[in-house]
Amino acid sequence: VQLVESGGGLVQAGGSLRLSCEASGIIFSIYTMAWYRQAPGKQRELVASISSSGGTNSADSVKGRFTISRDNAKNTVHLQMNSLKPEDTAVYYCNARYRNSDNFDYWGQGTQVTVSS
Repeated sequence: VQLVESGGGLVQAGGSLRLSCEASGIIFSIYTMAWYRQAPGKQRELVASISSSGGTNSADSVKGRFTISRDNAKNTVHLQMNSLKPEDTAVYYCNARYRNSDNFDYWGQGTQVTVSS
């Protein structure tokens, strides 16, 4: 299983970035996909998630600014980030989760997002 993130980088406050995560080795369409982030000295936190049926959830801190979406035909999940703030600076991780009688939980290697003031 591989989750490969792309799209991170350095952007000024108020700018936008689009993160992508391409999955391989899983039946992508049945997995809940999510983006987490971890800033230096802080715990990893959920940014947004999208279920296999397309239902979404996002942290209060990003509501109205970030949008998660998925393309099952391309095994890819995106995170569109607008109106970025310096406090959004973190390493962003892609997560794939499937739970029934067994639990399947996979992580990408992370991509750095830095927002300058």
